[in-house]
Amino acid sequence: MKTSNSNATIMDMFEKGKVLKICAPMVRYSKLAFRSLVRKYDCDICFTPMIVAADFLRSVKARDSEFTTNQSDRPLIVQFAAHDAQSLADAASVVAPFSDGVDLNCGCPQRWAMSAGYGACLINKPELVKDMVRTVRNQVDNPNYTASIKIRIHKDLRQTVDLCQKAESAGVSWITVHGRTSEERHQPVHYDAIKTIKDSVSVPVIANGDIKSLRDVESIHQLTGVDGVMAARGLLSNPAMFAGYEDTPLECVWDWVDIALEQGTPFTCLHQHLIYMLERVSSQPERKVFNSLSSTSAVIDYLQNTYGSVHELVT
Repeated sequence: MKTSNSNATIMDMFEKGKVLKICAPMVRYSKLAFRSLVRKYDCDICFTPMIVAADFLRSVKARDSEFTTNQSDRPLIVQFAAHDAQSLADAASVVAPFSDGVDLNCGCPQRWAMSAGYGACLINKPELVKDMVRTVRNQVDNPNYTASIKIRIHKDLRQTVDLCQKAESAGVSWITVHGRTSEERHQPVHYDAIKTIKDSVSVPVIANGDIKSLRDVESIHQLTGVDGVMAARGLLSNPAMFAGYEDTPLECVWDWVDIALEQGTPFTCLHQHLIYMLERVSSQPERKVFNSLSSTSAVIDYLQNTYGSVHELVT
């Protein structure tokens, strides 16, 4: 892990008046190799997968496996799950030299997270969230280091606005809003709710939910006035989405293979990302064959035989 000497701060990026394009925290997927890929295709900021702060502090093994970065992996936000202010602030202090900010997960709707006091249950504890944000801001010695939150919305939006305003009063850097309640999964995103939140606070607001193309980025910006958009599944199926590609270009497929091999990505991870990336551009019989491959060499042979190499594409 190397520290960064960059003078530009994330908050400066918001002030440039453009819509920031952000890679969401994704369990198993938004790791260093995938972050390296999306950064090549116009992604402005990347999040790590969610890390449980208490485990991270307790175990060197957890720290080594959960948090891997390098010098070009910036700007980087480390997302933590926590339910007490001191654990979050202590975890932030550990990663601060190697990242640009921490984010508190207040949006994960999974049962295990909520029953442990993590994730989306925190949207019902605004005073605790306020305390957690304030403690991070006070403990991390770098004034440019950000403390953000990622939330879901309440059925009664007044509660969400109250939560966001309390977080703002504690010094939150920005707020990412997934425009669904913790009960909703595939229902339409409530962009009107995101707009209401954006209009209720003065810190930057990021929209999250169902962003599948660069056109979506622009239309959601127009609809809500947000300062940035965050994509998850859209980037998994097309890591070049933010650069304006409708489907994953062949160049991006080979970039992924190169990065994954260079960084020693386990085969299951390399393969799974390719399954997502090729889903929309391959036929059912092709997918069946590709999904059953069980080695890196078989995957590379398949890609070369089916799609050709990038060099062939260029000549």
